[in-house]
Amino acid sequence: MFKGLFQKPVYSMPSKVKMDTSGLDMSNIPEHIAIIMDGNGRWAKEQGKVRTFGHKAGAETLKKIVKAADALGIKAITAYAFSTENWKRPVTEVHFIMELLSRYLTSEIQEFKENNVQVRFMGSREGLPAIVNEKMDHAIEETKNDTGIILNLAINYGGQAEILHAVRSIARQVADGTLKIEDIDVPVFENNLYSKGLPSPDLMIRTGGDLRVSNFLLWQIAYAEIWTTSVYWPDFTPDMLIEAIKIYQKRERRFGGLVQK
Repeated sequence: MFKGLFQKPVYSMPSKVKMDTSGLDMSNIPEHIAIIMDGNGRWAKEQGKVRTFGHKAGAETLKKIVKAADALGIKAITAYAFSTENWKRPVTEVHFIMELLSRYLTSEIQEFKENNVQVRFMGSREGLPAIVNEKMDHAIEETKNDTGIILNLAINYGGQAEILHAVRSIARQVADGTLKIEDIDVPVFENNLYSKGLPSPDLMIRTGGDLRVSNFLLWQIAYAEIWTTSVYWPDFTPDMLIEAIKIYQKRERRFGGLVQK
């Protein structure tokens, strides 16, 4: 699935990640994992802190999970950082999240480069602060030649908005004569999604206890295995990542067909 996209890493994230890999089938590791990082605010409240404290802790958790994923041989992580619906949250919280994103893309970029992590983004750039857009462009440029794990951050992202974006893009191509209606197929559609260049996730993880996909990767998760936990994102650990993968490995992925016995 990732043929030609990844090369053997020249350097990989430190393997000193505390996790128990016993019982894990290393020949059946999902290549692409999507994560809904839910529960930051509730976690902070239970700590007697403001919600923004949880978002900061969540950013640190993401860093640990990317390291663990890289050590396990996972090729890509798509993390739901900020949705199109998150603008409805209190202004102070939204401002903090944008500042946190800006700081995260400043403080971590050197480590990403050192550890061969390629940073990508998906979502609409419209409405984002100029400084966040600048930091995103800088991160892309600085890590574009890295051949290790891909960290794909979904920022100002919504699955429905993404599908509409693809439809409008295809409609413009038909209107200007560069695409024929009869040539529109699944590859063409996927080539107009924000996730262009990445295969669909094999596994989607949701923390925080809710049992819904929350407008995340609506097209791409059509056949993804889904694993949920009541644990809030700041408390999510590499061992929990392994637990999710073990459950994934026990499932039969039939893609609408039958498994041949």
